[in-house]
Amino acid sequence: MTTILASLENLFLVIESTKNGWKVQEHLKRQKPSSLAFDPEHPQRAYCGTFDNGLWKTDNNCQTWEKTSLEVSGSSIMSLSVSPIEKGEDGFNKLFVGTEPSIIYSSIDGGQTWEKIDEFNKLPSHSTWSFPPRPSTHHVRWIEPDVNRKEYLFVAIEAGALIKSFDGGRTWMDRIENGPYDTHTLRTHKKAPRRLYSAAGDGYFESQDYGGSWKKLDEGLGQHTYLLGIAVNSDDPENIIISAASNAWQAHYRQDPESFVYRRSYDIHDNDKRWSSTTDGLPESKGTIISMIQSNPKIKDEFYCLNNRGIYCSKDSGISWDVLDIPWAKEYYLQHPWALAVKE
Repeated sequence: MTTILASLENLFLVIESTKNGWKVQEHLKRQKPSSLAFDPEHPQRAYCGTFDNGLWKTDNNCQTWEKTSLEVSGSSIMSLSVSPIEKGEDGFNKLFVGTEPSIIYSSIDGGQTWEKIDEFNKLPSHSTWSFPPRPSTHHVRWIEPDVNRKEYLFVAIEAGALIKSFDGGRTWMDRIENGPYDTHTLRTHKKAPRRLYSAAGDGYFESQDYGGSWKKLDEGLGQHTYLLGIAVNSDDPENIIISAASNAWQAHYRQDPESFVYRRSYDIHDNDKRWSSTTDGLPESKGTIISMIQSNPKIKDEFYCLNNRGIYCSKDSGISWDVLDIPWAKEYYLQHPWALAVKE
């Protein structure tokens, strides 16, 4: 059974596949959900962060939700991540929560107790970090625990730095020259150790050495180099889907947005690493707020795409898409998508 969590501005949807189609429920209405994550080893456990009402959890496969003990008064939760390989004594996988202002909280017991991680605020580049809509502050936009090595942690600060720790957050390494400045989403892959994939406001970047060096790979994107979402085929580290726009205004402006989805599937025989636009089954670019993208962690070639027009699924590595046959309320069309999570 596939379960999808899809966050819009004022609520999030729990969507489950059944013999009779998709079952849909609304949750946390008016709580401003910002981020979503499943615990890969606890199938009944998931988390939802909110912009101004704390962190929530479920232990009954998303049927009911309750607030956790995390105290972030005066802060907004901007990112969530659960390590696929680090576990605590209670069996829960290690949870990371990123906030604005930029602080990370981690828990190894399913959110009962917390450790504050903020040493990265002492990095030399800290004085330059600033989020353009709120220039007096910045936040932890993305937390990526490496899928291959314990305690390897990559963190995107919006805006200003992609930083890393190789000891679980005790010590940190600053951004490097020619690396991404404004990473929105970062991925690692089980079949590609040491490789990082960055979808950033300043383009698409890859590293083959855990961020020691970077290459910018924008060929085929044209003017659409403002990137938000990225997902990598769970079985093929060369098959990548991204969401893009020409600038932040076109990506996020609710009254007249324009966004695109691109795919790349590297063929070693012709050495082609160009991006190509994927449109078959997706809504028109005009009127579509920039999408959130996820791959199915257990089914190869399967991707999901969330935007204000609906939720779309591709089962052929992003070449063609079908909209999920679910109710899509009129109010959803004017809401920005914030997060997408998928489990099998």
